[in-house]
Amino acid sequence: MKKQKGRTFIIGDLHGAYKALIQCLKRSDFDYQNDTLIQLGDVADGHQEVYECVEELLKIKNLIAIKGNHDAWLLEFIQTDFHPASWTYGGLGTLKSYLKYKEGPKVCLPKGSGYKTSLNSSDIPPLHRHFFQNQKLYYISDENICFVHGGFDRYKDFFSQTEKNYCWDRQLWTEALSHQNDGNKEDTFEMVTQFKTIFIGHTNTLNYGTDQPMAALNVINMDTGAGSYGKLTIMNIDTKAIWQSDPLNELYLQNSKESVNADTTY
Repeated sequence: MKKQKGRTFIIGDLHGAYKALIQCLKRSDFDYQNDTLIQLGDVADGHQEVYECVEELLKIKNLIAIKGNHDAWLLEFIQTDFHPASWTYGGLGTLKSYLKYKEGPKVCLPKGSGYKTSLNSSDIPPLHRHFFQNQKLYYISDENICFVHGGFDRYKDFFSQTEKNYCWDRQLWTEALSHQNDGNKEDTFEMVTQFKTIFIGHTNTLNYGTDQPMAALNVINMDTGAGSYGKLTIMNIDTKAIWQSDPLNELYLQNSKESVNADTTY
């Protein structure tokens, strides 16, 4: 009997929402051994189950993990014991998540604009350190589909840009929306490096009044607000079918106010 070819799925920014991740994987009937999951970054910061999210992702045989700006902050902590944003922008969730599994003192106290903590980079498990050290800045499929956390400068060659562009850019998305809203077509949207489709996260669709994925020209935004009170979304790349988690403010009633999404804070 011929083995059935695995499917390819994409999932948006997790921000520590383990419960939502499990719901999406179950509701889409994701096969951990045969299917491929492309995760668009920002596993870290937000809800208090970052550790659990990484553990679950590591179970997936065919995982393509993209680096988000929040992941880059956590990676800097892993490499230097210094967190560049003082754990302020959603980092409290990451702190509390890893402190749960730390041996010894579990200190996390407000101090100035951030937090004083007993968490050290050595408290991050080796497999987790490896995970954040090896996230990709982008992924280009054989079908010329681009997957990137933030975006890129469309007036420059895609492959020669900085990490900051890939992790932080919002201009690609806002310009695609503006171009579409002005009644222009995709073939008039100037872009040095052409892609069939571009999948991004980073820019919360709740800012536009929806917890559904949004499309502007050939750019599809998959960040549907899992870092705050929206939903997590997983999509089958080929069929464009989607499955979503319950609203995050229902899954995390106790810490929903502490969850901070990159869009609305920094």
